[in-house]
Amino acid sequence: MRYVLAGAIAWAVLGQAVSSQAQGANPLPPGDGRDIVAVACTQCHGPNAFTQLRVGADAWRFQIYDMILRGAQLTLPEVDKAVEYLATNFGPGINVPPPTMQVTLPDGPGKNIVETQCAVCHGLDRVSAAKRSKREWEGIMARMVYLGAPVSADDVKAATSYLEANYGR
Repeated sequence: MRYVLAGAIAWAVLGQAVSSQAQGANPLPPGDGRDIVAVACTQCHGPNAFTQLRVGADAWRFQIYDMILRGAQLTLPEVDKAVEYLATNFGPGINVPPPTMQVTLPDGPGKNIVETQCAVCHGLDRVSAAKRSKREWEGIMARMVYLGAPVSADDVKAATSYLEANYGR
């Protein structure tokens, strides 16, 4: 009898856990296109990889096409719906989620640019967790400018030097 009771309790707890998981399985904000984004994007990485970005529709479309080239399975109508969803929920001016950890950047030339410009679109925890070569930081900065980061060529050079000096390989 004890085993039956223990089994029934375990089954109830497991059922509740599965139900809670199913309800919390999609952490994205509600909206038309949410399920498309959840299925297509989170097959390869967690939502934090893209929910920290704050880019417009053109940049989201570019990102989605880049992911399609890497294997994401989306039809053209799904691309349009995903772009609209992402631009609405993760576009310019939408509050960036709080960072997963507080970051204090080391002093140095370029720090102000990284703090004020990079943090407009994503948390500085992404910067501090990365270890990139100078060439990789240059590529990242070029990509950010392409995606709409409002930085001058001089600011890009200063930020790249700062990032390489403090977060280089």
